[in-house]
Amino acid sequence: MSRRLAWALVSLSVLASAVIRLRLLEVPLDRDEGEYAYVAQLLLQGVPPYAGAYSMKLPGTYGVYAASLALFGRTVAGVHGGLVVVSAATAVLVYALAARLAGRAAGVVASAAFAALAVNPRLLGTAAYAEHFVLLPAVGGLLALLRATEARRCGWLVVSGLLLGLALLMKQSGAFLAAGAAAYVLLGRAASTPPAWPERVRAAMGLLLAALVPLAAVGLLLLAAGTFETFWFWAFAYASEYAGATDLPTGLRNLWRALAAIVPSSAVLLTLAAIGTGALAREADRRRRDFLLLLLATSVFATAAGLHFRPHYFLLMLPALVTLAAEGVHAVAGLLAAGRAPRLSTGLAAALALIAILQPVYASRAVLFELGPVQVSRAIYGRNPFPESVAIARYIRQRTGETDRVAVVGSEPQIYFYAGRRSATGYIYTYPLMEAHRYAGSMQREMIREIEGANPKYLIFVSAPRSWLPKPQSDMTIFHWFEAYQRGFTRVGVVDLLPRREPVYAWDDEAAGYTPRSDIWLGVYERRRNGP
Repeated sequence: MSRRLAWALVSLSVLASAVIRLRLLEVPLDRDEGEYAYVAQLLLQGVPPYAGAYSMKLPGTYGVYAASLALFGRTVAGVHGGLVVVSAATAVLVYALAARLAGRAAGVVASAAFAALAVNPRLLGTAAYAEHFVLLPAVGGLLALLRATEARRCGWLVVSGLLLGLALLMKQSGAFLAAGAAAYVLLGRAASTPPAWPERVRAAMGLLLAALVPLAAVGLLLLAAGTFETFWFWAFAYASEYAGATDLPTGLRNLWRALAAIVPSSAVLLTLAAIGTGALAREADRRRRDFLLLLLATSVFATAAGLHFRPHYFLLMLPALVTLAAEGVHAVAGLLAAGRAPRLSTGLAAALALIAILQPVYASRAVLFELGPVQVSRAIYGRNPFPESVAIARYIRQRTGETDRVAVVGSEPQIYFYAGRRSATGYIYTYPLMEAHRYAGSMQREMIREIEGANPKYLIFVSAPRSWLPKPQSDMTIFHWFEAYQRGFTRVGVVDLLPRREPVYAWDDEAAGYTPRSDIWLGVYERRRNGP
């Protein structure tokens, strides 16, 4: 395949994916997107990370969101506009990586498959999750790694480490990819005459040290901003508790549920990836074999971290899977066309690749091509109150000033972003309060103190299991406190999310006497003038 044809096909697939994403620009933010967008909003106002909102997530994705909001507007479309650019750039880098490993045709297949899978709603690929932002620098870092090991150039090794460090800065799971890169350096497979062990160890250590530079630089900035202690607690102390909270049987159940949701829509591509892995295991070229198998292994570890197996975690496996699928296409087509005309082999390869690429798109055609923004949100997230957050935030914004504080008692941080109002507490998620770890009780007490100290003008109470994820052993102090605290407020809004029906909105006088009829509802409370 000529270079010009390869780039034309890559451009076509990237453009097609971008057009789909542009159609989905206005899909309401989910919780994670709401968190990133709210913290990015604070960053643009000069508030450092971990000062106005607590999270175990590393700060890189907040910076990407802030850049996206600054470039494309401080709106939902602004958030998703940044994702369009990042996803397109990653697809191009996937082509470059796969082409370097297996030729231009494989690169085209891998890039197109990545573009199709990265927007797959079954992987929550339509949302701007941190995994998208991990992949862009990670794939760039892997490209630099290949160049560094082939040419034995120290400069490219440093570039690889820095890019993999940026991937780590987006999310902790990026550390697995950096570890895999270091393992590849230690193997020394790229050169015909591998360097001696001391040289390989020094190179691997140099790569890992370079990977720590972005995190160290951000740590110094947070130290100067006065939020390093909070950052360290949430990103490391609490995060370690969270990562170890899921036992193996629960993790296996999580994996089974995730695979049951994901595999049917991508069965052809996954089958080809399995075939490609088998063919690669017998590959004589140790450079390609070791690189791709290490990439697959480290991607699996990154996805499995914490044993939660949420759908978007599997996005981290896409570069490995699509490259292996391209290998599988070549292996199957070669087997079927053995001893026959080369054109038949080429046609079979093209047909297999096209089926693998189009299957996930066809499986989610309603979401990708037909439904409106609110319908898309409902189709992907069910009765989570993401579209309703827009109306609640509009009500609050119209009745508050910029200095007024608001408290959402639940995990719906997108409300703060939409309203453009500061949270009365750093606890913009309430999941940590319900988990079985040693900090849960003190977290609840701290959230209560912060809300009472800030004296918010409005409270939003979220009655929705998926906004809390309570467990049988969860501490219920926060709910008992709210029952007493809300007596100093007047209920001025209720949003009732009825099953298989349009949500009911009740405002002002109507809200005071409205009784929710479903298990998922949100209440808006205004502080009385003589309230707390």
